[in-house]
Amino acid sequence: MDYNVRGENIEVTPAIREYVEKKIGKLERYFANTPDATVQVNLRVDKEAAKVEVTIPMKNLVLRAEEEHPDMYAAIDLINDKLERQIRKHKTKINRKLRGSNTPPELFAAAAAETAEPEIEEEESDLEVVRNKRFDLKPMDSEEAILQMNLLGHNFFVYTNAETNSTNVVYRRKDGRYGLIEPN
Repeated sequence: MDYNVRGENIEVTPAIREYVEKKIGKLERYFANTPDATVQVNLRVDKEAAKVEVTIPMKNLVLRAEEEHPDMYAAIDLINDKLERQIRKHKTKINRKLRGSNTPPELFAAAAAETAEPEIEEEESDLEVVRNKRFDLKPMDSEEAILQMNLLGHNFFVYTNAETNSTNVVYRRKDGRYGLIEPN
């Protein structure tokens, strides 16, 4: 894995970079092969706390976590714990789904990888598009889409339904349950 460590209001020292690489590098033990991914790490320091954001876009999965803590190193530790939980949860889900089938289980299967476009700055307006993202729609079922939406920390997720081959949207309702939008 390659690492892109950026700092906002903080200089990324070699010690911080080494600590991030050491901690995030421990996640490699969950993969059959070392993933070919660029780990995006954003470190930010405000008056009261340090905020750490980590995004790991891989071929079949996007891992993302944020953590805020007064101590930068403690925030990095907490991020690592969150990412480990996400990986274990997804791995368990995939293995449970493949149990009983004759196909060899892949460690991480069928999830959308986002590639973020740079933000677009224009005049302020209520109907203005301020960010544009592009991503590949992977075939999956609604259960996998909900899992991926939760891993990303979003309120909705667009995907291709594996059974109907149509574009669907799952979303989190205000009551905490999930909704599904399908075309006619």
